[in-house]
Amino acid sequence: MGSINQESIMTPAEKKNLITRNLQEVLGEDKITEILVKRDLKLYWGTATTGKPHVAYFLPMSKIGDFLKAGCEVTILFADLHAYLDNMKAPWELLALRTQYYEHAIKAMLTSLKVPLDKLKFVKGSEYQLTKEYTLDMYRLSSLVTEHDAKKAGAEVVKQVGNPLLSGLMYPGLQALDEEYLKVDAQFGGVDQRKIFTYADKYLPQLGYAKRAHLMNPMIPGLTGAKMSSSEEDSKIDLLDSAASVKKKMKKAFCEPGKVENNGVLAFAKYVLFPLLNAGEGFLIRRGADNGGDVEYMSYEQMESDFSQSLLHPGDLKAAVELRLNDLLEPIRKIFEAPELVKLVKDAYPPPAKVSKSAPVDDVVAPHRLDIRVGKIVEVNRHPEAESLYVEKIDLGEPLGPRTIVSGLVNFVPQSEMLNRMVIVLCNLKPAKMRGIESAGMVLCASSDEPRQCEPLDAPAGSQPGDRVRVEGYETGEPDAVLNPKKKVWETLQGDLRVSANGTAEWQGNALQTEHGSIMAKTIKNVPIK
Repeated sequence: MGSINQESIMTPAEKKNLITRNLQEVLGEDKITEILVKRDLKLYWGTATTGKPHVAYFLPMSKIGDFLKAGCEVTILFADLHAYLDNMKAPWELLALRTQYYEHAIKAMLTSLKVPLDKLKFVKGSEYQLTKEYTLDMYRLSSLVTEHDAKKAGAEVVKQVGNPLLSGLMYPGLQALDEEYLKVDAQFGGVDQRKIFTYADKYLPQLGYAKRAHLMNPMIPGLTGAKMSSSEEDSKIDLLDSAASVKKKMKKAFCEPGKVENNGVLAFAKYVLFPLLNAGEGFLIRRGADNGGDVEYMSYEQMESDFSQSLLHPGDLKAAVELRLNDLLEPIRKIFEAPELVKLVKDAYPPPAKVSKSAPVDDVVAPHRLDIRVGKIVEVNRHPEAESLYVEKIDLGEPLGPRTIVSGLVNFVPQSEMLNRMVIVLCNLKPAKMRGIESAGMVLCASSDEPRQCEPLDAPAGSQPGDRVRVEGYETGEPDAVLNPKKKVWETLQGDLRVSANGTAEWQGNALQTEHGSIMAKTIKNVPIK
């Protein structure tokens, strides 16, 4: 724990280098430089207390560790009110328990990272966001902010649904005001928060408050290939997973040989594991003699270079990351063996109530009822009776062979680009004739009316025909064999299917994903899926 003494002898320039290393972007860097000459920086990081924190939280925690080692006064805001407003994801009665869990989990993570905690404090949003002064400022802000600006600010962090709630427009305002009410110099977050940060820069001065600096982490893929989901057991590694479970999940992690982009295993090594190495310590990867023997990397860049040239095998990289990750998780597991914390975990995250087998399943309209799969177009022709339609043969991994599906994509996608394309198909619509040819499914597309655009959604790299597409948080339950047209299940669910601002296909803000990653749209964003 010598880092406390280390902080006291660091120069302002050294502190700034530690504060800003590995960040994707800094807004207001001059302000940070000015403050560090006079005193230590005060900043905050906020997190909504909803799903259980998992190993992806090591990314912000690693950076918070840098801030604390640089002498910053760090406030961690448990945004319980934000959590409730974000499409009411966390029930009020569980928020207090989950906030307690978050505090214990974050302290345990920082302890595992060997970070001093003397300049760290925790605050609950509801402790000050319901005061008379804060409420009045929210009303003042609402008289200045346009609907367009509020919606734009929250586009990448607030759940985007077909009929958005007014609360989603309030969310960016709450986050902006937090900077003033927490009396900080800067706010830290992911680069997905950038629009909220620029919103705060624009509107806080109009209320008579100072602009703050903003520090942004890059967004990195999850270790298992997709965005790590707090609700899907196989897609994320929980802080309390056993060593054996971590090993099993890491073996399944998607790590394409030679590919650096969107490689969650490499990203975790770069942003979490390498910054933890002591001076002169390398990142050791154990290998058999027939695979070149052990290798120790003194820099991440050296390891990335070897991986990109296929000199480092994904299996060896995953094994090394798994060992380091289990070393980080072991102190956390020990802390959570305390009986009171065992009870807290159980109370804060009770298992979901089991649905009675006698309950009429067809009365529950939820996305698990859609049979959405990855398909490969193995044949495509123009419809003989309709110039705007293609007739495709699509391999969906079924024993009976490819299905015939008719799509109105002639005016949007050249025939040559359709052949051998991996697409996303809704498979359990009732077959219907389209100008005389029966279509047994629908290719899902990002689609806009003004201007008229349409493009098929893309499957993640590594996908195979027949891979099941599920909605994050709705992984259990089986799809209907055939959707009953009279029940309007597809029509009801389709209203909340859309492509987000970053191109991710979502239902009510929850990602559509396979075991290999998220479903994406290449160029058309912020539009419905049809």
